[in-house]
Amino acid sequence: QVQLVESGGGLVQAGGSLRLSCAASGRTFSMYAMGWFRQAPGKEREVVAAISWSGGSTYYADSLKGRFTVSRDNAKTTVYLQMNSLNSKDTAVYYCAASVEYGSGYQLRYEYKYAYWGQGTQVTVSS
Repeated sequence: QVQLVESGGGLVQAGGSLRLSCAASGRTFSMYAMGWFRQAPGKEREVVAAISWSGGSTYYADSLKGRFTVSRDNAKTTVYLQMNSLNSKDTAVYYCAASVEYGSGYQLRYEYKYAYWGQGTQVTVSS
């Protein structure tokens, strides 16, 4: 089992940047693929990005390509989400999640593949 704790959320002006971190503890972090998801008010949770256990394969939601970057540091048991050029549509609670499944980032874009979830961190973008 793995425990996940997100941090780095907050209030930012439109056009600004934030970097979210997700620290993992428990079983060997490198065994897990990781994903970032978000849920905006009144909307369903959606995938943001996914990264394979090695970091060699990533996936991004189409609307976020070029603005968001997912990365991981297995030595620090942490996964990151760098978010640039933020706008009001990015306002949401952001969750990191861990999956024991192997596969490409593209294959890991589905929420049901993730068994472990963090508590979420709020990101609010003011216009």
